[in-house]
Amino acid sequence: MAKAKTPSETVTTMTEIVLPNDTNTFNNLRGGKILHWMDVCSAISSSKHTESVVVTAAVDNVSFENPIRLGDVVTINAKVTRAFKTSLEVFLEVYADNIPNGTKYKSNEAFYTFVGLDSNGQPKEAPELTPESKKEKKLYEGAQKRRELRLVLAGRMEPENAPELRSLFTGE
Repeated sequence: MAKAKTPSETVTTMTEIVLPNDTNTFNNLRGGKILHWMDVCSAISSSKHTESVVVTAAVDNVSFENPIRLGDVVTINAKVTRAFKTSLEVFLEVYADNIPNGTKYKSNEAFYTFVGLDSNGQPKEAPELTPESKKEKKLYEGAQKRRELRLVLAGRMEPENAPELRSLFTGE
């Protein structure tokens, strides 16, 4: 088993500029394009953690708070928040800079889930993650609830088997 890692060892920052072929008819960045960039950035973060090829297992709800415009510079920050047996959760934040106007704003955030693969393409055990900062510990602690919710919504876990979420479903 590989040595435990910290979230800071998995940090990945990716920067892109929004070009005309990345936009819709309103000159806003297309949602599919930003999701693609987020997938790439979080895959790199996951690969740093697992030291292997990874595949996307899930993408949580992504809400777009602010549109990103043609010519804006997009910065995506990703880092692993928790490792489970073979899967790991990655938290992403997306910012946009309008350099000529000198404005920077947050566009959105999301959680992605990845699975590391061995040389035969089979899921491999993920190294543990040791959170350090207060924010990292909060994300780490909430990851189990988010994981159970993902599994329940995907039909891969019954609500009564989700101990962290039981009160949401049973009122207990």
